[in-house]
Amino acid sequence: MDFDEIFKFTIVASHLCNESKNPNCVESFPKVDLRNRPNIAPLYLSFDFFWKYCPLSIMSIDLSNNSMKGGFPTDVFCCTQIQSLDLSINAFSGDIPIQSFSPLTNLTFLNLSYNCFSESKLSDSQFFKRFNSSSFLHSGALLDQKRFTLKAVALLVCFPTLVIFMVICLVWLCFQRPDFLPSKLQRGRRFTPAILKAATDGFSNKYLVGMSDVVHIYKGILRDGTEVKIEMYWDDIPRDSYRRFVEECKVLCKLHHKNLVKVLGWCKSRKFRAIITEWTREENVEMWLSGSGPPWNHRVKVLMGVVECMRYLQEEWPEIDYELDTSSLLLSDNMEPLISRFKVGDHNNNQRKIHRFGIFLLEMILNKRVQEEFGGGDAGFFTYMSRTLNLADLLQMIDERMEINETNFHQVKQTLSLGSMCIDQSKSEKLSLALILNTVSKAYKASLVLPSTNHRIFHRERFKGNVPLKTN
Repeated sequence: MDFDEIFKFTIVASHLCNESKNPNCVESFPKVDLRNRPNIAPLYLSFDFFWKYCPLSIMSIDLSNNSMKGGFPTDVFCCTQIQSLDLSINAFSGDIPIQSFSPLTNLTFLNLSYNCFSESKLSDSQFFKRFNSSSFLHSGALLDQKRFTLKAVALLVCFPTLVIFMVICLVWLCFQRPDFLPSKLQRGRRFTPAILKAATDGFSNKYLVGMSDVVHIYKGILRDGTEVKIEMYWDDIPRDSYRRFVEECKVLCKLHHKNLVKVLGWCKSRKFRAIITEWTREENVEMWLSGSGPPWNHRVKVLMGVVECMRYLQEEWPEIDYELDTSSLLLSDNMEPLISRFKVGDHNNNQRKIHRFGIFLLEMILNKRVQEEFGGGDAGFFTYMSRTLNLADLLQMIDERMEINETNFHQVKQTLSLGSMCIDQSKSEKLSLALILNTVSKAYKASLVLPSTNHRIFHRERFKGNVPLKTN
C-alpha cells in the first residue's frame, strides 16, 4: 500500500469529518456533507487519493448547491458502498457515465437535478428504472416534453417564416437591388430606381451636374465603384413610347466602339426614365477648339476617329443615327473623340450623315471668329459657303493657330475640299464613306510624320488661289 497516500487521506478525512460536524468521525465516517460549501467542495473533490482510499463506512455523499462545473465527478465511483449521491444544483455538463453506476449496487438515492448534462435516452435504460424522474429534474439528460413541444412549434413556425423571409429578400434584390446578386443572376442592362438612388446618394445635389425642365444629369458611382453618367427624363410619355424606349436602349447597349460613349443600361419607372452611360470628361470639341487652339495633327486625329466610328455604325448598325456637332462630341483623356448623342433612326439617312460630317469638318478647321461674325448662324454660314465660296476663299478662313506649313498644307487643302463637297447637296450624293475615310486617313498618316525645322509656316495672306505663295 502507498502509505504516503494513506497518510494524506487520513489528514483530509479528519478535516472533512470536522467540517461535517460528525461527532463519531473517529469510529465511523458515514457521510460526506459539503452542500452549500462552494469554496471547499471543489477542493475536496480534487483529492483523488481521498476517494481512492475512502473508508467503507461512507454511505452518503452530498455535494449539492455548489455551482461546480466540469464533467461528471467520476472519483465518487471509488466509494462503491455508498447508498446516497446528491450532485444537484451544480453546473456539471457532458454525458452521464451510466455504465459506471453498475458497481454501485447499494445506491438507492440519486439526485442529479438542475445540472447541464447532455440529453440522452435514460428512460430506455435499466439505470433509469432504478430511480425515478425526480432524480433528473432539469438535469438536461432527460427529454423535456414541454421544451420539445416548444422546439417543434418553433421549428414549424420559424423555419417557414425564415424561408418566406429569404424568398421576399431574394425577390426584393432581384427587382430592386440586383447589383447585390452575383453577376450571373443580374438582369442584363436594366437598372432600378433603387440602384440609381444609391449611386447618387439619394439624388443629392452634389452629384447633379446639369439640369433642364425635362432632364436631370447626375454623376453616379455604382456599387462596384464604376463611375457613370445618369440622364433622367421626367417627361410623361405613353406606354407604347416606354416600350419603344426600352427596345432602343437594348440596341444601344450592344454598340461597342472606342469612339462611342458606351451605354451601360437603362431604367424605367412610373416617374422617370433614364439612360446610364460611362462617365467621360466634360470637355467637348467646341471647348477644346476655342480654348487651347490645337495643332493640325491633333485635329485630324479627331476627324479620323469620327470617320472610323461612322464606318463602324454604317457597316454594323445602319439604323443608328447620331449627332456630329462640336458641342455634343466629347474628348477622352487620350484625345479620342466620343460621339455622345445617338439613337435608333432610319436606314436611309446616309446623305444627311455625310452632310453633317462636312459641317463638322469645316468647324474643325476654320476660324470660329469668322463664323461668329456671320449673322445667319452656323447652318446659314455653311450653306452660304457651299453656294458662294470656293476653296481659295475657304483657305483664307483657316484657323491660324494650327500653324500650317509646307508639309501639311496639302493635307489641309484636301480636307477642306472634302468638307466643301460634303455640304454641297449636288456633290454629297456622289460621295461614299469609303472615299471620305480614304481622304482623312491619308491626311492622318501624313500628320504622324514630324515636319523638319526648315519648313515655313504660312499665314492667311499667303493663301492665294490653290497654292501658297513662296518666298526666297
